[in-house]
Amino acid sequence: MLRLIKWLFYLAILGFIALMAYAYLGPFFGADFSPPQTEIRQDIILETD
Repeated sequence: MLRLIKWLFYLAILGFIALMAYAYLGPFFGADFSPPQTEIRQDIILETD
């Protein structure tokens, strides 16, 4: 059982390192992580009494 837990721990560490590498190296390979930037306007009607 301990052998399985150790293997899963190593797999989780390897996955974390792969995710960090993708986050830093992704833009060099064409992955665009920036959100779409569009202007949104909405009229607001304030009721005054």
